[in-house]
Amino acid sequence: MFTGIIEDVGRVKNIEKRGAFGRITIETALPLDEVCLGDSVAINGACLTVVGKEHGAFTADLSEETLLVTTLAELKAGSRVNLERALTLSKPLGGHMVSGHVDGIGMILKKTPKGEAIDLEVEVPSVLMGQVVKKGSIAIDGISLTIAEITREGIRAAIIPHTFKKTTLLDKPEGAKVNIETDVIGKYVERYFSAGKKGVTEDFLAEHGFLKKQEL
Repeated sequence: MFTGIIEDVGRVKNIEKRGAFGRITIETALPLDEVCLGDSVAINGACLTVVGKEHGAFTADLSEETLLVTTLAELKAGSRVNLERALTLSKPLGGHMVSGHVDGIGMILKKTPKGEAIDLEVEVPSVLMGQVVKKGSIAIDGISLTIAEITREGIRAAIIPHTFKKTTLLDKPEGAKVNIETDVIGKYVERYFSAGKKGVTEDFLAEHGFLKKQEL
């Protein structure tokens, strides 16, 4: 699990494609002496396993699924990427619970300056729109963002200067593709109601311990 709070912006040193699979090496300022082989690191929001380390860089394998459902296949040497190590019990949960399992690929539609901040409009695949709500959380390229508005094509989020400076959003132009992961709570709610469950009723609340039924 991750928090969506980016720890470092790394740079792709090398990326190899081996048929349906691949391998990527990332240069980073992360303290790699604290990273062990087998640890998880989120690269642009995709959870990958560290399989090798060298001075100032680490290597991870890219599975066929990762190359198919994320934007990592489009990276090349020199590309900047958002990095976050896995959540530990001693790490503040400053963003939201992010699994590192990308749900789909979206696109930056518009970047509008608003004072020192920027309004970011992102196209979200229609199949995921049932899992997003206003004021809820979403991970864009691994960055935890609060949804300010649901739009016709996706979502709008307000990006503060700190987020732009500490992530790759400053580099991303309109039209750029991004990895999207919706909030896990939204997934369970959508699954619950898609299974034919009725709405939240008094009986539902009582059954799940939120309300004590009145005895006659």
